[in-house]
Amino acid sequence: MNIQTKAYLVHLLTATGAVLAMLAMLEAVQEDWAMMFFWLVVAFGVDGIDGPLARATNIKVNAPRIDGVLLDLIIDYLTYVFIPAFALFTSGLLPGWTGWFAIIVITFTSALYFSDTRMKTADYSFAGFPGCWNMVVLVLFAVQPNFWVSLGIVVLLAVAMFVPLKFVHPVRTERWRMITLPMALGWTFFAGWAAWVSFNSDSWALWGLVVTSLWLTFAGVAQQAIYREKI
Repeated sequence: MNIQTKAYLVHLLTATGAVLAMLAMLEAVQEDWAMMFFWLVVAFGVDGIDGPLARATNIKVNAPRIDGVLLDLIIDYLTYVFIPAFALFTSGLLPGWTGWFAIIVITFTSALYFSDTRMKTADYSFAGFPGCWNMVVLVLFAVQPNFWVSLGIVVLLAVAMFVPLKFVHPVRTERWRMITLPMALGWTFFAGWAAWVSFNSDSWALWGLVVTSLWLTFAGVAQQAIYREKI
């Protein structure tokens, strides 16, 4: 198999995320949250491996007909933003006006962030919260805090998209990658486990999600504080 064929196969792999998004949306409409998150976690896994494969095949040179960055952003908006926002609203975790407020804030700010040409830093981290609402909403489903807490988290993270805070990329950010990458893999495992047990509050998956989420959220900020970095 030549390198051009391999490169286009990577595009096909990325495009499966659109199918996974549709499967997740169908489950969301049925309010089967466990299965919805199962498909979103699978999509998260695909998103984690297609980038390294794209770089390994030099995809921009060997498969230039398809814009892999654009394809990835389209699918990410569906799986990271649109479907999780729908689930947050429909599930009742944010009742009444709070649900409407949250989905407007999430979808609006994320659309702006995903089109920001400055979203990546020099070390391939993210400048501002990278709109990973799939991860946020899954943790909210698992923990089920008071709706004021959930609303506060949504507002803080929406604001964090546009402030000079760094959020690490688990694969591309080299500093602390030996910890961050296992944490991301652990988060994926615990997320799948939580969905499998229908977000049972007695499951150890809940604590695994909390610990890995805290690391992935604050590792970049800690790097800025320790190494006095600026974005």
